[in-house]
Amino acid sequence: MEIARIQDAVQWNSHIENLPGAHALQTREWGQVKTRFGWKSYPLLWRGETGVVTAAALLLERKIALGTFTLPLSVMYVPRGPLLDWSDRALASHVLDDLEAFARDKHAIFVKIDPDLPLGFGIPGEEGAQDHQPGLALQVDLAERGWVFSDEQIQFRNTVTVDLMEDEQALLMRMKSKTRYNIRLAERRGVSVRPGGSEDIALLYQMYAHTAVRDDFVIRSKAYYQTVWEAFFKAGLAEPLIAEVEGDPVGGAVIFRFGGRAWYMHGMSLDAHREKMFNYRLQWEAMLRAKKAGCHTYDMWGAPDAFIEEDPLWGVYRFKDGFGGQVVRTLGAWDFPVKRFYYQAYCQVLPRILNLMRSRGKSATQRSLST
Repeated sequence: MEIARIQDAVQWNSHIENLPGAHALQTREWGQVKTRFGWKSYPLLWRGETGVVTAAALLLERKIALGTFTLPLSVMYVPRGPLLDWSDRALASHVLDDLEAFARDKHAIFVKIDPDLPLGFGIPGEEGAQDHQPGLALQVDLAERGWVFSDEQIQFRNTVTVDLMEDEQALLMRMKSKTRYNIRLAERRGVSVRPGGSEDIALLYQMYAHTAVRDDFVIRSKAYYQTVWEAFFKAGLAEPLIAEVEGDPVGGAVIFRFGGRAWYMHGMSLDAHREKMFNYRLQWEAMLRAKKAGCHTYDMWGAPDAFIEEDPLWGVYRFKDGFGGQVVRTLGAWDFPVKRFYYQAYCQVLPRILNLMRSRGKSATQRSLST
């Protein structure tokens, strides 16, 4: 079994949509977006003896630059991948061997992976919590191969997922009573939710920027989100939903869909009418529309690393927990250092760069609200 770089990118999504862990961040569209922002995309496939695709990795590479001078070094990242059956230890070893060799050949400082592979379900120590053996086994294998758990966790490690396979009444009954009450309260108080489109991107970003400033988190530029949203809207892989009260927008969400799953990646809200509980109505509508579109799972995208009240995501988690989902704890991001000296230097310098970027990003977001 040999690694192959697919040439016909149009066919990429059809090759990967049925692989275990298929994810929106492994799609052709995500590769195209990242290419617009300084990355190079390598769509890599592995086929079995019969020619059937058994594994895939949309690998992204970014060259290291000092000012206008580009160094013969790069960093690599497989967002929410590779995609494969990790319980097949031989296949997993083969794919990791190939990724390590690919990174060496390209003179990368390191390659990062963060497959959407559970380590367990539920909150550790609580009733019903379970381990997931393939994830635990891979964790051990990676450490033995020289991979290191990354200080730079690009995506959320943990999340809450809702099983959409039951009917609407069963979904409601699985929720906490307060959540059901708030969904109905929002309906009684005149909250409506409409699907949007590319014409709503300016509104979505304005609400997202407002949310970021209010809740003190960093987002990217309007140009970035416009590129992402337009690419996924055009491909039918994402849908914006906008909550309104008497025709005025009060909140929104961009729901990504691929391979039978939906992800609530971007959520935004204004300050007006929050007592009308429009966020509850918005989530319920997102689940119903995902179910209608054929999705079996709704991923609420993000839960605490540590399930304690001091965790920054605790309040967000309490909101999501009301919808009757399941906590999923995943492997997280792991790095394979190809050039250890440069890797250590990169890890030391990166936090300072990120802090500077966050500071500039917050200032830019605040300025965008005043224009």
